[in-house]
Amino acid sequence: MTDLIAESLETSEDTQKGKFLTFLLGNEAYAIEIKFVIEMIGMQPITKVPELPEYVRGIINLRGKIVPVMDVRLRFKKEFKEYNDRTCIIVVDVDDILLGLIVDNISEVISIPDEEIVPPPEINKCAENKYIKGIGKVGSNVKLILDCKKLMNEKDIEAVTQERQL
Repeated sequence: MTDLIAESLETSEDTQKGKFLTFLLGNEAYAIEIKFVIEMIGMQPITKVPELPEYVRGIINLRGKIVPVMDVRLRFKKEFKEYNDRTCIIVVDVDDILLGLIVDNISEVISIPDEEIVPPPEINKCAENKYIKGIGKVGSNVKLILDCKKLMNEKDIEAVTQERQL
């Protein structure tokens, strides 16, 4: 019985391997591993929380759970863009912490085989580059694969989790 459960867990993990949710920030295409994605929702009313970094827009109430929301555009030091009907929140689970990622537009779920993913170039360690886990080659296009675990630093996570406990 235990072997069946373990096999089942491995199978579900295998079905997610190599699958990525792609989205746009302006004209740039990004991807995150599907295993982190809980759901995608439209924009919600966001409650501002004082003393958080500008890119953490606040918190939302998602079916009784308080979820901090980050504008990925601002996290990457891009210009703020007014939210519209295409703007979405991708809710991800990173080490049992729910986080909403505000993106301009969700594209699709795609498969990128391991052999089509290369490490980011070592041109310089600019701020945006540290969030990039790899570069996926999809036909003649590329998708910048984000490292979900590096989007928020420990100080941000601590501040957000303290707010949730209040």
